[in-house]
Amino acid sequence: MMALTGLLLLLELGLYASCFVCGIVTAASITIVQGNFGGLCMLYGLVGYNASAGLIGIQSSSSSSLCYFVSAISIMVAVVCFSLSLYWAYSFCIDGDIRRERMWMNLIVAVCCVFLFFLLISGCMLKIGRDSLCNSVTQNVPNITSCEDAQTRKWASPLKGGRFYNSLLKAETAVWVNFFFWLIIGALVIIQRRQGSGAKLIGGPAGGLFADPGVTAAETEPFFNRPARPQ
Repeated sequence: MMALTGLLLLLELGLYASCFVCGIVTAASITIVQGNFGGLCMLYGLVGYNASAGLIGIQSSSSSSLCYFVSAISIMVAVVCFSLSLYWAYSFCIDGDIRRERMWMNLIVAVCCVFLFFLLISGCMLKIGRDSLCNSVTQNVPNITSCEDAQTRKWASPLKGGRFYNSLLKAETAVWVNFFFWLIIGALVIIQRRQGSGAKLIGGPAGGLFADPGVTAAETEPFFNRPARPQ
């Protein structure tokens, strides 16, 4: 049972690291698109075409707060995941053990539900907003059958539409992957909570991460906090 609990904790820590990366990718991709379009949020945006100059321009854009909201959610998730990873690393290296109380597991489940809600909203906003922009591109720009084709066309200065579709698609994909990972995290925490509250998962006389009975108490002492040997 303890070995299974240790494996679940390691998997959970790996998922936190993955969610951190997904959050950074989403925020960075949205920021890049905004930067290439002069700070405008192109989700649900409309484009126009100047036939004489052969340039794609912008008719209207969404409020910048829309893109800021998506970026803020992703950054918040990344910060929480990074903080949790640091906390577990500190507990293992300094304290020498990790105890998971039922209260803290309930808190993680609550945080998981909140993140799932906001990630779902962010994913839908990115999906619908990108589709709306792409419909405007295919309808208003001649000789274009897909949004990707617009990346190879010329845009009115100072707009840079070279990779706008790929960046928005990357941001959306990262959000849905993040959402899926948090579903798994929630399931893992619920499983560990049912196995018992206040269990000592790592360290202690029980022996190591997987409670190996052959490990001595001296070997389970904190790595950076070993008491000084008597002279």
